[in-house]
Amino acid sequence: MNKSAESMVVLREFDNPIQAEIAKSMLDSAGIYCSLYDEYMSSFYNPIAFPSRLMVKKQDFDEAEKLLDCR
Repeated sequence: MNKSAESMVVLREFDNPIQAEIAKSMLDSAGIYCSLYDEYMSSFYNPIAFPSRLMVKKQDFDEAEKLLDCR
């Protein structure tokens, strides 16, 4: 695992890929680096079993959480 992946933490989990993309877009707009993991797993499996995970850097977690809570 590379260093950048090690510093990423789960901010939110989504069972709806559209909601995950909206949240990612909000963070991208604010300049917060983020990434979606398992975003296409719901195409193959039950989204409850494999939710999309929105990942952010550890140091951005609090700011990202506040931004998504304000929507």
